[in-house]
This record gives sequence, structure tokens and C-alpha cells, in this order.
Amino acid sequence: MLTAAGFALFVLVLAGFIQLSSIVSQMQASLPPVPQLASMPVSVAVVDRSGQLLRPFTTVDGRWRLPVTSAQVDRRFIDMLIAYEDHGFLDHHGVEWGAMLRAAGQYVGAGGNIVSGGSTLTMQVARLIEGAGTRNLWGKVRQMVHADRLEAQLSKDDILNLYLTLAPYGGNIEGIRAASLAYFGKEPTRLTTAEAALLVALPQSPEARRPDRDPAAARRSRDMVLDRLVSAGEIPAEEAEAAKQEPIPTARRQFPMLASHMAEMAVRAQPGARQIDLTVDKRLQDALERLGAARAKQIDPRVSVAIVAADIATGEILASVGSAGMFATQSAGYVDMTKAIRSPGSTLKPLIYGLAFELGLAHPESLIEDRPTAFGGYVPVNFDGFSRGTVTIRQALMDSLNVPAVVVLDAVGPARLVSRMKRAYADPRLPINTAPSLAVGLGGVGVSLRDLVSIYAAIARGGTPVRLSDGVTPKTSLAFETAAPVLDPVSAWYVANILAGVPPPLNGSPGRIAYKTGTSYGYRDAWAIGFDGKTVIGVWVGRPDGAPVPGLSGIIGAAPILFESFDRLGARAAPMRKAPPGVLYASNTELPLPLKRFRHPNFDVVARDAAPKIAFPANGVDLDLGLTAGNAGSLVVKVRDGVPPFTFFANGAPFGRSAFARQNAWQPDGAGYVTLSVVDAEGRGDAVTVFLN
Repeated sequence: MLTAAGFALFVLVLAGFIQLSSIVSQMQASLPPVPQLASMPVSVAVVDRSGQLLRPFTTVDGRWRLPVTSAQVDRRFIDMLIAYEDHGFLDHHGVEWGAMLRAAGQYVGAGGNIVSGGSTLTMQVARLIEGAGTRNLWGKVRQMVHADRLEAQLSKDDILNLYLTLAPYGGNIEGIRAASLAYFGKEPTRLTTAEAALLVALPQSPEARRPDRDPAAARRSRDMVLDRLVSAGEIPAEEAEAAKQEPIPTARRQFPMLASHMAEMAVRAQPGARQIDLTVDKRLQDALERLGAARAKQIDPRVSVAIVAADIATGEILASVGSAGMFATQSAGYVDMTKAIRSPGSTLKPLIYGLAFELGLAHPESLIEDRPTAFGGYVPVNFDGFSRGTVTIRQALMDSLNVPAVVVLDAVGPARLVSRMKRAYADPRLPINTAPSLAVGLGGVGVSLRDLVSIYAAIARGGTPVRLSDGVTPKTSLAFETAAPVLDPVSAWYVANILAGVPPPLNGSPGRIAYKTGTSYGYRDAWAIGFDGKTVIGVWVGRPDGAPVPGLSGIIGAAPILFESFDRLGARAAPMRKAPPGVLYASNTELPLPLKRFRHPNFDVVARDAAPKIAFPANGVDLDLGLTAGNAGSLVVKVRDGVPPFTFFANGAPFGRSAFARQNAWQPDGAGYVTLSVVDAEGRGDAVTVFLN
């Protein structure tokens, strides 16, 4: 029979239970929503084609909190974390009552002060979500209620993933992935025992144990974790002792900042994304960034270097170096020079000659004149100021001669050249309200490094265009969309075959790649674009502000970087495309008559050549050939200008005829005056009188 005292105790217990239930209900109503990892604010992670981190960005409130799951973390760390923090994690429902009773006893024995929390991993996640302390009884009760809700609505994996993402590691570092990168410079997929133990220890007191602030405290906490794991039978004592010998990191490492310009563009293009996948290859990107920075430093601190590498088959950008360093102040490193509009110099000449091959106007072995030629008021001259006379188209392109290129461009048409550039998904910029002119062929048009890489990718593919892709830029980024070929396969192969024979810089091997250099007017831009069988790479060197760099040229400034870039391809290096059907292998003498010599379809639009002039000897000079001493010296007569072949005369008698050469040797029969003359293919001539002795 229930006594009055028993009844009173029952009433008190019942009242307390009702009161506690009411408090718990109030707590549950005030709890924040159960978070979902997929919607939790995290740092944006920009990754490469295989998922490796290129560059992370802080959250809006300035925290490094990288998205991570337990599958991306070393399993040994997970086991050590559970063994140290919450050995019953997989079995309890949010609260480990045995640990809580022990903590409660310590609380009473300490006069109302919490000695040990008895918190499970789930309770710690509840505390991290709310961001509130639990150094009082009601805070601990609220944490328990919150943990119960988490366990009811989330799986154990979800709760573990939340802990791995939110655990504090000192300063603005949250989550194991950010901590592993900050303290060890690597992803947490592979951790040593010592590294894992330190990462287990830090969240318990992240500021006091920060290794970059107090390495000794960090070491003590790490070793304490190792000792407890030995006691729990989680790791052997020998392993723990070996782990204790590993040094503690004493400074935070910089987070990766590869492909910085592209990463920033990607974040702007995809606001709200948690992870952005680029086509970049991290290994190649890192190698080319280091290369660009080192070479720019050697040239001039104000000079920047941009490099773009792309897969020929897919157009995917494998590396994009926008500058010599994002924070290089003297060279405006924040400017992405892969997209800057600059003058391309001579880099469009391969496409000019490719059009001539396609139109049936020329063959690589066709002859063409390199001589002073005027097109109305436009008078192009070669880079070095000298004319070579009669050369093959192959030699004209290999030597990057300006005059033959403009003659051929006048024949194929500047508008056609610009149109084919657009077919290659380039975006050439002409002055407003102007039509394409002959100046386009020598750099009188604005293009970007990406444009040139796209054009050369089409040549490398046999004339078929491919749009460059970085994984972010929309496919419809240009107003025009076409699948028309840039060149036919045979013409593209002729161009590639010629470029493969261009002599390399001192650090390169001949025949390894097909490439072309270019230098814009005033030494403002140096270019080198090349390709092998799989990869096309473009290099730009110059000052972002457009100021001249005296002595800078494509062959000196950009070509060495291009060849070094190909050296860093590794297994991607591949031989160039084989010749397609229809290629005509022939010397000039074996070519059909219409292809032996390049003839402008409307040659009257091109100014006539100057009449031939005897360059040596000069008129009226005395020449000592040793004739009076009985020697049989010979005289070499040299001619400039005019149209070959040339016929040479001495006192009216022919002594030689040269098909292409601009000199001939004559053997005089004695001393005295002699009149030397020369007649070119158009019947024009010149004569000088000299005295021989």
C-alpha cells in the first residue's frame, strides 16, 4: 500500500518528469533545422580533370571549409577518431549514457563545474551546428536533445561527414580537408599515423593546440592521443613511438592556387557551385606555371608570360597560364593574358599559305619572289630589311618573309583569311567600320592567345576546327557557329610539314614539333605556337601594358618557352599526323607548270619590280685581280632587283646564265677596261664599266 511519503515522492518525480518534458519540448522547438551536407555553406573547390584540387575559395564569412566525405579521408584516421572520441559511435543513438553518468558524477563532485563532457561525435556535431558553448548543465542537455534529433533524421555516415566538414582546427580552418592542406600540404586521403593523431587532437582545443602558434602544445596533444590509442589497443606501441618522432608542422601552408585566372572566371560563371570541374591537368598546369614565372623573371620583371595547352582531338584546355604570377605586381599578374587582344605578328602566315595551297595557286616547292613590292600605298618589308630574291614557298614560310606572305595574301584575299580564322572559332578584332586589309597578314588585327591556339589546333587536325573548352565557358560563347573546314586536309598537312622543318631554338630538337613564331610591331608581343600529334601549345611574352620590350622577339623570347613546355608533356608527347591521300611529293622541277612559280591571279595589281642593278662591282672602279702579275683571278658579278633568270655579259659577250642565283663568276683574259652588263627575264638590264689589273 502506497504511503503518504511514497505518494509525495511519486508526485514530485512525475512533476519533474513533466517539467523536464516541457523543457525538452521547448528545446526541440528552438533547435535549428537538421542540416544537409549538400546544402551546407562550404568553400568552392575548383578541381582538375581528375578531381585534384586546383584552387579553393573561402566561404562568404572568410572560412576555409572544404567539402569532404568519409570516403575521401584516410580510413585509419576515421578509426582513430572513433576510438579516441566515441568508441560507441556506431551503436548509440546520439548519447553515450555511461559516459554521461560518469560526467554527471564528476560534475557533482566538482561542485557544479563540468570536468569532462562525455560528448559523443553526434553531440559535438550538434554543438558545431549551433556554434554555442556547453560548459553548463542546460547547454549540455540541449546538446543531448539536438543529438537525438540528428540521429533520428541522419545516417551515421551523414553525421560523420558533418563532423569531418565542421570540426575546428584553429583560426579560420574548419574540417579535416582544409586542415590537412593547411598543416601538411596534402589531401587527407593518405595520412601518416602521426598526422592522423594530430588531426584527431586539434578540434578538442583548436586555438590552444594550433601547431603554427604552439608546436609544443600540439606535440603534447598528439602524443596523448597516440598513448590513449595504444591503451585502447587501436595501434601497437611501436607504431606510436615511431609516430612521436615525426616533427610537428610549425606554419600553415598556402592553399593551392593553380589556374587562378581560370578558376576565378569559373566561380563567377557558376555562382553557388560547391565544386567546379575544369579540363585542366594539374600536373601540367603546375609545371607550366613554374616555367612561365621563371622565364619571365629572367627576361624582365615587367614582362609577363602566358601559355595555353590544349588537346588537339577534343579542344580541351589542359593548362592555362594567364600570367607570370597572380600577385606579380610589376607585370600586372592579375591580368589574364591568354584572353588579351594583341597583334599576332607573323603567326597568321601559315594560314595564308594554306589558303594558297587550297586554291591551287601554289605548292610548298613553288617559287616566289622576295623583292621590294608595293601595293598602292602599302609597302611591306622583311623583318631584317633584306630581300632574298627567288625562294620557294617553303623557304618563305620557314624564314617568315613578309613580302611573299603579303603577295600571297593579296591573291587569296584578306577577307577570306579573316573568314577562315572565324571558322577556327577565333574572334579576330578589326578597327571599327573597316574591312580586312593586307596589313592583317603581318599583325594588323587583334587576336588572343586562345584564338591562335584554336587556329593551330585546326591545322593540326587536318583543317577541321575544334572549339577550345575549359569545362566552364558556355558552348555558345561566340555569335557564329560553324563546322566548315578551316583548310582542306592536304593543305593543312603541307603547312604542318613546312612548320616541322623550322629550325628550333637552341634548347629544342629539330622535327619534334611544327611551330611558328611571331613578333608584333615595336617588339610589343612575342609569340610561339606549335603542335605535335596530340597537343597544341601557344606562348605569349610581353608587357601587359603594351609597352615595347627592346630586343624581344618570338624566336628569342617565346620559342624557348614553347619547346620547354613540350618537354613537360611527358607521356602526352606524340608524333604528328601522317600525310593524307592527295599529297604531291615533288621537287620544283617535277611540279606541273602552273605550280612551278607562284603567279598572282591579277598580277597587274602588284607594282612591277625594279629593274636589275649590278650591285658589284660598282661603275668606274679599279679592281686588282692580280692579272698584271700573271694570276688568273676571277670576278664575281652580283645583281639586285630584277626578275630571274639573269644573263650576264662581258663586253657584249654572254658568259653565264643563272636560273635563280643573283651572281655569276667571269674569268677575264687580261687586264684593261671591261663593260659588264646583265639582262633579266623581262629584258631589262644594267651595265657598268670597270678597270681590271
